[in-house]
Amino acid sequence: MPNGGPRDEDPQYDWLYARDNAAGDQAEPAGDDATQMMPRRRDRRSGHRRSGLYADESDSTRPLSQGYDQGYDQEGGYGQQPPPAPYRTDPNDPQYPPPLPPRQPSPQPQGPGGPPQGPRGPQPPQPPRRAPSTRRRRRLPIIRIILLLIFAYLVFLVAMPIVAWGRVDKVPFESADGGPPDTPGTTYLLVGSDSREGLTREEQNELGTGRATGQRTDTIMLLHVPTFGPPVLVSIPRDLRVNIPGRDGRSRINAAYAFGGAELLTKTVEATTNLRVDEYVEIGFGGFASIVNSLGGIEMCLPKAMKDKDAHIDLPAGCQTLDGKNALGYVRARKSDPRGDLGRVERQRQFLAAVLKEAASPATFVNPIRYATLNTAGGDALTVGDSTGLFDLAKFALAMRAISGEGGVTLTVPVTDGSAERLDEDKAELLFDALRSGGTIPRDLLPSPLPS
Repeated sequence: MPNGGPRDEDPQYDWLYARDNAAGDQAEPAGDDATQMMPRRRDRRSGHRRSGLYADESDSTRPLSQGYDQGYDQEGGYGQQPPPAPYRTDPNDPQYPPPLPPRQPSPQPQGPGGPPQGPRGPQPPQPPRRAPSTRRRRRLPIIRIILLLIFAYLVFLVAMPIVAWGRVDKVPFESADGGPPDTPGTTYLLVGSDSREGLTREEQNELGTGRATGQRTDTIMLLHVPTFGPPVLVSIPRDLRVNIPGRDGRSRINAAYAFGGAELLTKTVEATTNLRVDEYVEIGFGGFASIVNSLGGIEMCLPKAMKDKDAHIDLPAGCQTLDGKNALGYVRARKSDPRGDLGRVERQRQFLAAVLKEAASPATFVNPIRYATLNTAGGDALTVGDSTGLFDLAKFALAMRAISGEGGVTLTVPVTDGSAERLDEDKAELLFDALRSGGTIPRDLLPSPLPS
């Protein structure tokens, strides 16, 4: 029987066990009903043929899944989807066990007629995440370091003048009686002292200052900064003879400083000009040379050679850079100048404007060593009035810078007969009245431009 037992025991089932023909390729029918049965194929394990799902005998060589898939497609099965992988049951097959089908993503809950919804309702589309750029992360610390360095340098630029201001000496200068009435604008009294205080003997020999005792003023200037209009710098010759309050007769104006210091000198200038002195600025020999050296020297163009034994200079004609020693001799020289004291005050104004122009140049602010040295030298060199503040000194520097850039007016008080000893009363009154009222200075009082 088919379920067991020898095949010879029941002859009626011989048709089920028809043997292969000699070629082994076609199934042998056994009886009249054999053509009504499905074709069979040989079982690899038993050597017998078993039934297959074929449409006819011509399909006996196709695999089981091919015929199955074809019949399923004919009835509209998979459509555009690929057919499932055949089920492998033979352990000797290289692809046994059969590969698992790819996992499909679980369906997302659909909103009513819309895209998939999250647990809290519709979610906006999220942009694709980009990996952080290594260049951007590296660039940010560099930018922060640069900004930090810029901020630190700005603090340094502000802090140095404040530190230098603490080194500035202050002296009383205002007269007890109050002096002339206030005038519009601000008037500074600028004094260049020949004081040798603080200088060693070697420094005195190097600068050629001599060893004279006492203090006198080699330079006296008035800087008037009006409320509106350009600043005006007026030189007063030191040999000008005036009445000194509390002294009999006329004396040279620079003697007032030797008799009573800054207070008596201020009172004398106010009595001579009838201008109210608002601020006081003084600089000595050593401080002047230190400031020039801190700037690396000052370039000046001399129209002719200058040799002065008393000023300890021997300078050739032409443009050249003057260090502290030669600069001090250049502004002090008088005997070698045919115009005497009048020529000297013109050189002093010219050189002072060049110093302030160089001090305010960009080269000073971008060089921290030069900037620090200049502030330190200026703090040690300056002496200001006890009512003069840091803001007042900054205003003074800006006005002097404007004059150095041809944004101001420079002149000498009118004198008679080309002498530096006698004041021209009429012309001087026109000048001082213009300063007091903020008016225009008469053109005939203005000097001709100095050679640069």
